[in-house]
Amino acid sequence: MKLFHGHIENNTVTIHDEEQQHIVKVLRMKNGEEIHVTDGNGNLAFGKLILEGKKALLEVSDIKTGLPDFNPKLHIAIAPTKSIDRIEFFVEKAVEMGISEISFLITEKTERKNINIDKIRKQAIAASKQSLRFHFPVIHDPVKFSDFIKGISPESTFVAHCHENLKRIELNQIPKLDHFTFLIGPEGDFSEKEIQTLADQKVRAVSLGNQRLRTETAGIFVASWNYLHLK
Repeated sequence: MKLFHGHIENNTVTIHDEEQQHIVKVLRMKNGEEIHVTDGNGNLAFGKLILEGKKALLEVSDIKTGLPDFNPKLHIAIAPTKSIDRIEFFVEKAVEMGISEISFLITEKTERKNINIDKIRKQAIAASKQSLRFHFPVIHDPVKFSDFIKGISPESTFVAHCHENLKRIELNQIPKLDHFTFLIGPEGDFSEKEIQTLADQKVRAVSLGNQRLRTETAGIFVASWNYLHLK
């Protein structure tokens, strides 16, 4: 399946400009080739490619709407790493494994405060198309830890940290839910103050094993755990 990103509404399909350029200038596709277009919201169009100069259009054969999304849904709120390559690697792999949302947490120990969020969103879309996802994940703007926790639901929110002296449950002890939110700390972990704040809100702490995982590895670990439960 050759999958591209576009706008789908009322049986009308428009391939996004960047995708059109990719089709014409990079892939050098031919008139009449069969392609699929998704809007990333669970809608999928199928048809033949029509080239008009530098424009790439779709002659629609069929449109499917309301395609099912992954369940359970997973939202990972993760502190961006000092090396942007590591956080980009996390985003790519988490998207491939069906993550629903990603937030970037600015914590007390976060070293990288600035992220090219537009670039991250483009990478998420590229990873979604590569893995043939018809629901693209939401990539939120960076948010302060103190602001993020104002909107959490303690029943479905968990924090992974490395403070062995504090109570933590194992992943297999987490109940079956339709939606999970996981907080992953920065290099150096969450501060004890931040962990206590979460504990005060009844957010349960989770152990990811005996080894200390790097930030992006912890995020991928949680994404892979959720992937095994996808329906």
